[in-house]
Amino acid sequence: MLRVKDLDTATRFYSTLFETAPTVQKSDYAKWMLDDPRVNFSVAEKENEFGIEHLGIQAETPEEHDGLRERIGRADGAVTNEGETTCCYANPDKTWVADAQGVAWEAFHRSGEADTYRGDDASVCCTEEA
Repeated sequence: MLRVKDLDTATRFYSTLFETAPTVQKSDYAKWMLDDPRVNFSVAEKENEFGIEHLGIQAETPEEHDGLRERIGRADGAVTNEGETTCCYANPDKTWVADAQGVAWEAFHRSGEADTYRGDDASVCCTEEA
């Protein structure tokens, strides 16, 4: 669950991102029960700033990722197309969007494994600033 400042704004953003209305919607609460998109969950040890770093949606194909990029573009958030990179021991193609509260979502298609956690630029792995 995410705590938000404006439920209507958040509901519009997530309904657009997920391409579906909430399954439960009240005056102070909205919930989506999703089978699609599949949500990717991971944890990583960090020295500071604990909590949610970002959330991720993993596409199974490049075409599905293109569809996610299109949905992200309609979601009224700050969008960054990172493109091909090395991150989290994988070689993904990434697109980022942040909601009105600044919660970052990473949509990506993984094209293969990598030997390192990060690529050449260690500052961009798993950050919306990429």
